[in-house]
Amino acid sequence: MGRIMAIDYGQRRTGLAVTDPLRIIATALCTVETPTLLPYLKDYCAREEVDLFVVGQARRMDGSPSPSAQLIEPFVLTLRDAFPDKEVARIDERFTSKLAFQSMIDSGLKKKDRRDKGTVDQVAATIMLQDYMRAHP
Repeated sequence: MGRIMAIDYGQRRTGLAVTDPLRIIATALCTVETPTLLPYLKDYCAREEVDLFVVGQARRMDGSPSPSAQLIEPFVLTLRDAFPDKEVARIDERFTSKLAFQSMIDSGLKKKDRRDKGTVDQVAATIMLQDYMRAHP
């Protein structure tokens, strides 16, 4: 069984999180500059078995697509083309950044470290992955 990787896609940075090979634990992986994301994913998938990508769906409170959805949708098509053997699932990503920031506060992370947007992106990807794992046991 391969890992599941969550992708919190952003215009400048993208947060990544993965499960362990048994899909028990979700862990923040890293933040990648978005222009280098596909080469990073290809390299990672050459080293580790990944069966499924989980990509956030950017939505407004009323359920309609948010402006960032215009960036994410073309990426999802590119991801599917680049990895035709892997499933791509979508998950609602509303509030993940706010939840990530709050979990950083709750865990005692210093204010200076909470300002690092890359850390927020990684934690947001981890929250998305945990949500996906709960919904798909």
